[in-house]
Amino acid sequence: MQRRALLASPLLAAPMLSEATAQPAAGLVTEEFMIPSGDAGIELFIRNKRPSAMTGFSPSRTVLFVHGATYPASTAFDLPLGGQSWMDYIAARGFDVWLVDLRGYGRSTRPPEMAQPAAANPPIVRGETAVADIAAAAAHIRQKRGLGKLTVMGWSWGTALMGRYAADNAALVERVVLYAPVWLRQGRSLTDNGQALGAYRTVTQAQAKERWLTGVPEDRKAALIPAGWFEHWAGVTWATDPEGGRQNPPVLRAPAGVVQDGREFWGAGRPFYDPARITAPTMLVLAEWDQDTPPYMASTLFPLLKNSPGKRMELLGEGTHSICMERNRGALFRAVQVFLEEASA
Repeated sequence: MQRRALLASPLLAAPMLSEATAQPAAGLVTEEFMIPSGDAGIELFIRNKRPSAMTGFSPSRTVLFVHGATYPASTAFDLPLGGQSWMDYIAARGFDVWLVDLRGYGRSTRPPEMAQPAAANPPIVRGETAVADIAAAAAHIRQKRGLGKLTVMGWSWGTALMGRYAADNAALVERVVLYAPVWLRQGRSLTDNGQALGAYRTVTQAQAKERWLTGVPEDRKAALIPAGWFEHWAGVTWATDPEGGRQNPPVLRAPAGVVQDGREFWGAGRPFYDPARITAPTMLVLAEWDQDTPPYMASTLFPLLKNSPGKRMELLGEGTHSICMERNRGALFRAVQVFLEEASA
C-alpha cells in the first residue's frame, strides 16, 4: 500500500514537460472508429494512438481513457498543448492508448432527446448507460487486440464509471487510474445549480473558466494556465456541438444524467460502486486546489480499496481539477506514468 503527496513547487513540478518531450511525438499511429453502443442508432467515437513499430499488445500497456461530466475525452486527453497531448505522452512511451467519448459528448451520437428542448425530457445518459458505453468500447479493444484485460483510466465522473466497470468486471481489468476521483460529497457539486433538470444542460465558455478557477488563490490564477491554452481547449471543445454554437452566447450541451446521479448517489451518501470489489492495482491522483472533487473524497475512498494490491494516492501541488491542461501538468503525467509502467517493469 502506498500513499504519497507531491506538493511540488512550480520549479520542481516543471511548467510542462522537458524540452526533449515538448515536440509532437514522432512515430505514432492514429486511428479513429465509430463503434456500435448496443443501442440502436447510437454510435461511440473512439480514438487510438500507439507507436508505429508496435506489433504486440499486452493488458499492462493497453489503456482506455474516459472523460468527466461536461467535456469529451477527445478535446482534453488528446489536446496538443505545448506541442504534445497526454495521449501522445503515454503512447510515445510504448503504450496502446485509447479514448472514448460517451454518447451525447464529443463526436459520439447525440441521443434524440438532445434535438428537443431540454425540459421536454428527463436527464439522459445516467451512470448505468455510461458504464454500458465503456463496456462496449472495452470489448471492441479487447477483441481487436486479442486481449483478456486492459487498463482503465477515468477523470472526474469518469472515475465513478471506471470504478464501477472495474468492480463489476474484475476479470477484465489489469490496472485502474482514477484522476480526480468522485466519492461521497459534503456539499453540492459545481455542476449542479440546484434547479430542475431536463435532458441536458448548457455551459458557456465564461462559465467554464469561472468553474475552472474556483478555489485557486487570487495571486496564482494568472499563471495557472499558460497563455492561449484555455482558448485553444474551449475552441475545439465547443466546436463539437454545432447546435449549441448557434446560440448567443454559444453553449456546449452536456447530458444531465450525471447531475441526477450526483443527487441520488454522491450527494445522498450512496456509493455508485463498491471499492472493495476492485481487485486490480489502483491509483488515485488529484491536485490540491480541486473543488469539483476535493481531496477529502480521495482520502475517504482510498482505505475502501481493500482488495487493490499496490494501491496508492498522490496529491499534486498547485493544480485544479483540470491540472491535465495547466502549467503543472507534467507532474500529473509523470506520476501516472510511473504507475502504468510498473506493471511491465
